Amino acid sequence: MPATDPPFCERVPVELTERLRRVLKNGKITVTPLPLTPEIRLYLLGADYPQHDLAREEVRALMNEPPFWSFCWSSGQVLAHWILEHKELAEGRSVLDFGTGSGIVAVAAARAGAKKVLACDIDPVSLQAVKANAQLNQVEIEVSEDFEGASRGGVEVILAADVLYDEENFLLVKRFPDLASEVVLADSRVRELILDPYRKIGHGVAVTCPDLHEPEEYRQVSIYGTSRMKTDGLAKSNVHPSIPWSPLAPPQAGKPQGERFKSIVSV
Repeated sequence: MPATDPPFCERVPVELTERLRRVLKNGKITVTPLPLTPEIRLYLLGADYPQHDLAREEVRALMNEPPFWSFCWSSGQVLAHWILEHKELAEGRSVLDFGTGSGIVAVAAARAGAKKVLACDIDPVSLQAVKANAQLNQVEIEVSEDFEGASRGGVEVILAADVLYDEENFLLVKRFPDLASEVVLADSRVRELILDPYRKIGHGVAVTCPDLHEPEEYRQVSIYGTSRMKTDGLAKSNVHPSIPWSPLAPPQAGKPQGERFKSIVSV
């Protein structure tokens, strides 16, 4: 039987392949279903990429210009799954996905019925990937490199996965509750976050796609949340009402994001 072309929406965008091959010369982008959220598919680096067989210039490019958007990290998968299990968080509301990467969380929010989804990332290639993944999943997502401008547009919910690796991000994360009535974070490197008004509201386990064969610690994901409810004219912080929160242990520093590629470049 002759081969048939994939549906138009599943054809890998040429620009994503070109950008990937600036880093991994034999890398391929494939349509990848995700184990935790099989209803969502993303354009990601193919699982047959050449681990431990990279040229020196590829190693240098990978560390200097890591294509985070071509992986779906464990925290993003867990948060996307959590959103689809708690659709009331996004349904009919305006949602901002901070540090969107591949866009998995933004896609989940759109599928959960958000009236508007805005994906923010400082990497312009990430935003190209998000637009492609939105089309692949037949949802509407707006993109922006300007978080400050985007957050002034009346955001009701802020979502973020894997943003606690950089201490500078803590300043933004601390501001999130002032910018949106509900905030949910997911992270695999900060096991117990102590940062008012956040509380731990859940936990999940996932493997990065494609699999980086990371240590077990990167597969364990903590979920933190806060919501601002009006009580007698005063803003009161609380966790999402449908999820109980657990007591927090002492803080644990996040690990640099670039370390996650060491499993590829080390032999």
